[in-house]
Amino acid sequence: MDNSGKEKEAMALIAEAEKKMKSSQSFFGSLFGGSSKIEEACDMYVRAANMYKMAKNWCAAGNAFSQAARLHLQMQSKHDAATNFIDAGNAFKKADPQESPEAINCLNRAIEIYTDMGRFTIAAKHHMSIAEIYETELVDIDKAIAHYEQAGDYYKGEESTSSANKCLLKVATYAAQLEQYQKAIEIFEQVGAYAMESTLLKYSAKDYFFKAALCHFCVDMLNAKIAAQKYEEMFPAFGDSRECKLLKKLLDAYEEQNVDAFTDSVKEYDTISRLDQWLTTMLLRIKKTIQDEENDLC
Repeated sequence: MDNSGKEKEAMALIAEAEKKMKSSQSFFGSLFGGSSKIEEACDMYVRAANMYKMAKNWCAAGNAFSQAARLHLQMQSKHDAATNFIDAGNAFKKADPQESPEAINCLNRAIEIYTDMGRFTIAAKHHMSIAEIYETELVDIDKAIAHYEQAGDYYKGEESTSSANKCLLKVATYAAQLEQYQKAIEIFEQVGAYAMESTLLKYSAKDYFFKAALCHFCVDMLNAKIAAQKYEEMFPAFGDSRECKLLKKLLDAYEEQNVDAFTDSVKEYDTISRLDQWLTTMLLRIKKTIQDEENDLC
């Protein structure tokens, strides 16, 4: 489908909007309905943005939505401004990856407006969107963590515990990858304790305690042993889980400095419950400490 017609319409609307803006700024324009001209210009920018969307010119759509948002701010229409900044951010997200910083900028502007209005749940949602851009497009994990943490704080403040936990689990996952084990442990334990009190979430508690124990194991084997005992006392079902049984086999293999037993236990577990990338990374780190200690003894 030829989209050049849509782009031409959009360009004509933007030219018309710019004319309206110039006339609203003139002396006579400001005396005779300057604000209504700004409103008309605003409407034209939004219509142009939608034309660009239909033509899949995402960058131009983002710029037009941004322009509309700034005019809404000028007219003190905060809610409309925030909506247009979100529209702009979403358009820039669909453009080339180099537009990602512009998408983040627009989403941040919207977040500022929403927090100013006390709309923390919606601000949290957009912090998550920014975190995802840092995760996938810009691969800046520290910044992704910061935005997931902020989203989690806002959700927690609004009593949306399950949404807060979803964000915090992202933080814990990345913190452990960055070897910030204590931070990861605290979150996994906190979310595990919350899950074990819930009928619906109880089954997942064992996974969080297992992950917390592996983080302990990466730091110190004795810590992992103590943690495993603590989790069994807190949540007896953990003791019966395949995760806990694997953990105990790994602790025994570590004490015996037996790399083969460690590897066999992991393989046996993996045939029934597939290990994801995160668990594989943590287990390889622990295995490496056994190999390093073996080499030190040679």
